[in-house]
Amino acid sequence: MASPCVQIISHCFIKPKLASKEAKKPIHFSLWDLPLFSLNYIQKGLLFRLPENQDFSITTFLQDLKDSLSATLTHFHPLAARLATVKQQNPPSLIVFLDHEKSPGARFIHATVDLRVSDVLRPTDVPLIVQSCFDHHQAIAHDGHELSLLTCQATELVNGTFIGVSVNHMVADGTSYWHFFNSWSEVFLSKTRNGHFAPVSRPPILERWVPPGSNGRWANGRVRIGSAPGGIHLSRTGGRETGANCKVSVLGFRSEDF
Repeated sequence: MASPCVQIISHCFIKPKLASKEAKKPIHFSLWDLPLFSLNYIQKGLLFRLPENQDFSITTFLQDLKDSLSATLTHFHPLAARLATVKQQNPPSLIVFLDHEKSPGARFIHATVDLRVSDVLRPTDVPLIVQSCFDHHQAIAHDGHELSLLTCQATELVNGTFIGVSVNHMVADGTSYWHFFNSWSEVFLSKTRNGHFAPVSRPPILERWVPPGSNGRWANGRVRIGSAPGGIHLSRTGGRETGANCKVSVLGFRSEDF
């Protein structure tokens, strides 16, 4: 019997519903952000069973996901940007920042796979097919110059839906990742009959603090890299070496556990 495979049905890019002047300004990284260039994207997902009622429409569900994502990105607009690097000759340096103007937005993917929820939950180890429920598998943060910093993939199962979210490690850590995911869920559930979404209850803090001075390495909040301390290099290698074939276990919760 042939193994099932994930099939991409469609994909598009989602921009923030509202873009303020602040959201269009570049965001610069600090020196301690740069080692994250070689880390893989953060990838986590949530698995849902289809609701019992017969009124569920996958078309409506996907559109609500897109609309609520756009509304959520109004507050989390850095996730809709792309990485950019500008070279300067005097002094020799590289300036790394988030560029909103040249980004098409966050990526949204609709996919299907011939699996049931039990096929994912029953094994002790996560089936390898689940890797295909995420975009940017084995990509590293540096790839955010060409790839979306955020991709949300909704994969239809026979009796459920898997929502996998991939986030570039340069713009989010684990805490801020779940802050975004929970905020997106909050906005999605807030939809009114008129199709309006409520703003997030806990907006992220996006103001960056970069220490001034330090021998000219910081200028107007930008990081200048000549001979950076600690041997930091803007490299495309490092994160793709997967090493040992590690297995991943399923973490699940039942209603009777609470």
